Amino acid sequence: MTTVQDARRRKAREAAHRQSATAPTVLSSLLAVEDALGWVPPEAVEEVAAFTGATMNDVWGVVSYYTNFRIVPPCEHAVEICWGLSCHLLGGKRLATAAMERLGLSGEGDTADGKVSFRFNTCLGACSQAPAVSLNHKVRGPVRPEQLRELLEPLLGGPALSHEP
Repeated sequence: MTTVQDARRRKAREAAHRQSATAPTVLSSLLAVEDALGWVPPEAVEEVAAFTGATMNDVWGVVSYYTNFRIVPPCEHAVEICWGLSCHLLGGKRLATAAMERLGLSGEGDTADGKVSFRFNTCLGACSQAPAVSLNHKVRGPVRPEQLRELLEPLLGGPALSHEP
C-alpha cells in the first residue's frame, strides 16, 4: 500500500530528475519540487539531498533562507496582489488592504480556515491591466477594491457573483 508520503516522495524525485537545469543545484531542484507539489514536504527535502549530494541540513538551509518556499501544504485557493511598479502606482495598495481586510489577515499568509493563501507578487506581467490580481493563477485587471471583495466571496465559500471587472 502506498502512503501519501510515499507518493509525495516519488513525485519529488521525479520532479528533481526532470528539471530543465543543465547543472541541477539544491535551489533548482527545490523549485522543481515546489512546482510539482505546490510545497516542499520533509520527504522532498530528503529526495533533493539524495539527488544533489547535499546534506539535509544544506537543503533545509536553502528552504528556510528563501521565504517563498512553502513548507506547509498550500490552501485550496491562491490570491496574489501584483506589487510591480504599475500596479503599485495605480492602486495595488488599496487592493492589498481590501484583500487583507476581507480575508482577516494583517499581511501575507493563509486564512485560518485553510481556504485561501494571500501573497504579494513582484510582477504578474499585466502592467497594461494595472492594478492586477491573480485569483487561482488567473490574472485579472484592472480591478477595483470593491470588485476584489466580490471576487473573493466564492473563494471563501460565499456565493459566486456575476459581476465581472
